Amino acid sequence: MNKPIMAKGTAVWLVDNTTLTFKQIADFCGMHELEVQGIADGDVAAGVKGFDPIANNQLDPVEIERGEKDPLYKLRLKFNPAAVGEEKRRGPRYTPLSKRQDRPAAILWLVKFHPELADSQIAKLVGTTKPTIQAIRERTHWNISNIQPIDPVALGLCRQSELDAAVHKAARKKAAEGGLMSDDERRKLVSTEQSLDMAPEPRLPTAISGLETFSLTRHDDEDEDKDLPDADSFFNLPGSDDEDDDETGQGHGR
Repeated sequence: MNKPIMAKGTAVWLVDNTTLTFKQIADFCGMHELEVQGIADGDVAAGVKGFDPIANNQLDPVEIERGEKDPLYKLRLKFNPAAVGEEKRRGPRYTPLSKRQDRPAAILWLVKFHPELADSQIAKLVGTTKPTIQAIRERTHWNISNIQPIDPVALGLCRQSELDAAVHKAARKKAAEGGLMSDDERRKLVSTEQSLDMAPEPRLPTAISGLETFSLTRHDDEDEDKDLPDADSFFNLPGSDDEDDDETGQGHGR
């Protein structure tokens, strides 16, 4: 590990119990020098209990002595065999509670613009589960009618470098399997800036959902082809034979 566990508590303990410089403590704890200075002034980490790195087998006392004698000396974290491979821990990405409601929008964006990504890659990028991804793919998600696709990078769910690496890996895998991307799939490989400038997709009202095959627009060409009856035709009705006989009889009488 590059920094000790409970780094802020360790910095509090080093500030209170040693004469190390702020720069030495900041480098050891993975913090900024001004943040360590704020701890010393009481403006930062108020109420945080100090965490002894010596008692917790993270730092040798000899390192502290060397650092106190030489301000340019950099403290070295004590080797802990139990921490080997901890940074490469596998599993879904942790997503803060404030951003979990944005995951469906990010999944829909990835499914739409990067269909070459596997469900496992999307789950790793966004920190979700495969059933949720499958539900959004099949549009069976309970809130699918209200979900708008949003770039996960813009939402802060992953970094652009991670997304690019996943896309390139999926493209290489598809090329190795002998599959070529279609023109539509190639056009969907857009950047973050382009995806943010895109207009949202038009949606049908829920009252007429399922009637996508019907057209709601008026076709002028079809209307022009139809022969509309003239208004005079409603009044110039053809006369019957009885009427003709009556008119003829009246003429003879005169």
